[in-house]
Amino acid sequence: MKIRDQLEQSLGRFVELETMMADPGVLADSAKMASVLREHGGLHKVGTKYGRYKKLGEELRELEPMLSSSEHEERVMAEEEVTRIKAEREAIWNELLDMSIGGDDANRTRCVLEIRAGTGGEEAALFARDLYDMYKRYADLRGWKVEVMDSSFSDRGGFKEIILGIEGEGAYRELQFESGGHRVQRVPETESQGRVHTSAATVAVMAEPEDIEIDLKPEDYRLDKFCASGPGGQHVNKTESAIRLTHLETGIVVQCQDEKSQHKNLARAIRVLKTRLYEAKREQELKERSDQRMSLIGSGDRSERIRTYNFPQNRLTDHRINLTLYKLDQIIGGNLQPVSEALLEYERSTLRDDSED
Repeated sequence: MKIRDQLEQSLGRFVELETMMADPGVLADSAKMASVLREHGGLHKVGTKYGRYKKLGEELRELEPMLSSSEHEERVMAEEEVTRIKAEREAIWNELLDMSIGGDDANRTRCVLEIRAGTGGEEAALFARDLYDMYKRYADLRGWKVEVMDSSFSDRGGFKEIILGIEGEGAYRELQFESGGHRVQRVPETESQGRVHTSAATVAVMAEPEDIEIDLKPEDYRLDKFCASGPGGQHVNKTESAIRLTHLETGIVVQCQDEKSQHKNLARAIRVLKTRLYEAKREQELKERSDQRMSLIGSGDRSERIRTYNFPQNRLTDHRINLTLYKLDQIIGGNLQPVSEALLEYERSTLRDDSED
């Protein structure tokens, strides 16, 4: 989908949502109204800016006859106005390119970020914990809300897996390119002879859909309840507060056990399941669009190695854009902005080239 087509779609949806906000049926349904308002808020900036961009285009067309006027003063005035409008349009277009990074999901304010330990045993789990700390600190700096949806600890306090819900303006747009395989090279805490080891973790970032976008009924999944457990398999409690959902059609399995409340775990599990179903649907749609231009940065496949964290050399390398930074200590400490900005700029240049086709 070309950028202009994507923007037209966003504007159309924005107008549709404004109509829905005045619909008595939506007004009477507080849950649906909240969802509509949230989606409307996410599209407000791009909708209004693209609306302004189109309005300026109309003004340029209206000025065309005046540019060939026989009246000198009228022609000069029209030329000055055209120069001003073109400058404003170009500035808005650059802003729209920024907002379009991420495709149809560019302006979603909520996403789910999953981190899983890969090869490397206990050291991989400890690296997964370091990645969690990095994203958590970065989210705090950006003013985003972070919620632990589910986690599974290793014996030494690392994470076998952790799932986060992140909410805030620009959250998905900035984090989407974190998906893939992350490799670490360092002397592990578990190494007694000072040898450098290599281990890995995988990250997946998925845009979280609004409730009304994914129709999920209780009969669509199997619900299992079990006792939550902590590090080393120790029981957190003796009640069946942990939840496992198995989607019957796709076989997707989600479980949540971090909360003591069964009700809260179920709500979180449903959110994660809806997100994974939305991601599966999105991937299928991308495959079916023969004209879809995929990001040159990568597909987000977990099996694709995207980055290496070399602690002895204090070096971070992003293999997709040949980016090397010798300030790994700052990045792993939460200053992910230099990496994020480089990835966004790379994708921005891709979109700019695409829009000129």
